[in-house]
Amino acid sequence: MTQAKDGGEAILEAFRNLDIDYIISSPGSEWSPVWEALARQKITETDGPTYINCWHETLAVNMAVGYSRITGRMQAVLLHAGVGLLQGSIGIHGATLGEVPLLVCSGESNSYGENPEMDPQGQWYRNLSVVGGPNKFVDPFTKWSGQATSPYTLYEQLVRAGELAQRIPQGPTYLDIPIETMIHDWSPSAKIRKVPAAPKLQPTPESITNLAELLVNAENPLIITESAGRIPEGFANLLKLCELLAIPVVESAPIYSNFPKSHPLHMGFNPKPYMNEADVVVVIASRAPWYPPYEGPNQATVVAMGETPIKGNMVYQNLMADHYVEGDLPISLGLVVDAVEASGAANSSKVAERRSRWEAEHNKIVENIKAAQEAAKTKSPIDPVWLCAALNEVMPNDAIYVEETTSHRGAINRHVDWDEPHRYLHPSGGLGQGLGLALGVKLAKPDQPVIALMGDGGFLYNPVTQSFGVAGEANLPFMTVIFNNGNYEAMRGNHLHYYPDGDAATSDIWHGVHIPGPEYAKLVEPFGGYGERVEDPAKLTQALQNGLDAVRQGRISIIDVVLSI
Repeated sequence: MTQAKDGGEAILEAFRNLDIDYIISSPGSEWSPVWEALARQKITETDGPTYINCWHETLAVNMAVGYSRITGRMQAVLLHAGVGLLQGSIGIHGATLGEVPLLVCSGESNSYGENPEMDPQGQWYRNLSVVGGPNKFVDPFTKWSGQATSPYTLYEQLVRAGELAQRIPQGPTYLDIPIETMIHDWSPSAKIRKVPAAPKLQPTPESITNLAELLVNAENPLIITESAGRIPEGFANLLKLCELLAIPVVESAPIYSNFPKSHPLHMGFNPKPYMNEADVVVVIASRAPWYPPYEGPNQATVVAMGETPIKGNMVYQNLMADHYVEGDLPISLGLVVDAVEASGAANSSKVAERRSRWEAEHNKIVENIKAAQEAAKTKSPIDPVWLCAALNEVMPNDAIYVEETTSHRGAINRHVDWDEPHRYLHPSGGLGQGLGLALGVKLAKPDQPVIALMGDGGFLYNPVTQSFGVAGEANLPFMTVIFNNGNYEAMRGNHLHYYPDGDAATSDIWHGVHIPGPEYAKLVEPFGGYGERVEDPAKLTQALQNGLDAVRQGRISIIDVVLSI
């Protein structure tokens, strides 16, 4: 018999009307009303979000982040009490930095067993209560947080939290929902609506005209970007603009694939060689386009472009901007393209000369890359450059790379090929998020191979067994490649930065550097996966092919590549 509707149904109805695809949860004891509503949804064959059972809170958040980063669609995450919120907090913080919309909820009790008519069970009284409420934990790094104040406000509070998450700047919102509110009867209001999408904001016409004129009149314009490829239309419109005026692009600390790497106007990942020659620099969707901040383009006119160039979640930021173009990035780029086309400047001899000059520069970069790869091919132990080149030989063009390394990030950006949007993603915030991000990407793109490129140190920060377990349970096979140098090499580098001739350097006595890691290839065995350890450079491509074949057969795989550095 179908039960009367309660707060669990209010939660599920809010998720439905927010157009949420998935409820991703590391389940807790407070969520029985939602489980009941989900059972009712299945019995009555009502359309609504699909539940995904996660084995760890960080994993749940990062799966939602990965899915949202690919699809642009906000998802819901249910965590357990304040403790689960703490476990998931690194992912929530990363979503804030990356401006990813999420609706995160966890529960509590506010009666603690004193109501004889409703027993929330003793764990809330003994262990799980948080003085001041669990939203205190995430206040500093969510866009908004609060508590559901009553069963009568629960539905609209959830809807509002979801709407807030999708407004610019996008980010995670959090609602604490007491079990007493969820278990209470709920009657829908007279008007239950499908929640409209957040509007896209356009820049002012003056800012577009000004930027177009600056670019048309510039002798040496330069574009620096971190996240222009967040939305595929942004990637496409950036490409159109650059081709019109022969503007070179540098991807500085990218977290997306933003521009075709094989394109003659792609100038790599370091803006410093080009900034002093530029007379106009356009910083597009970039939080920190150069480092250190004072070494920016002091002689150039700088235009900062994006939805929110000035980041309230950063303690310090210096973009050196002389002008701002603020609004939806694909729309803004499209408007600049239209203005440049209307000017007729794209056919000038100046643009033709610039195109030829930058194509020659790009060809030099490509030659150096090929030479480095050829030189690395037979080195033993395996050179990380050869590992990157081997990935190019084996992986199909539609492969999606989720990268979480530190010391190898530069080599991966430089040497692994991708030319389309959403072919590369890097987590925002701290280490330990890559596997969850890869699972979320696979959830969004089930027909494309997803490869997690992980440093051995970063890999160990992740909930590894939980990630592999969820991959099997949710049928999300993906491949992990370990860049295994046996060290936290970034720690050694940082130590040497401060003490280049110190006692540790002269004695080779290091702390916090060496990783006596496990046999990584065997970690997938309990989950029916394929694992292989590679030390011989001649066997590398076959090992990668074996891992890819396993994924195509529906199994997870891990290839542990032992590197020289």
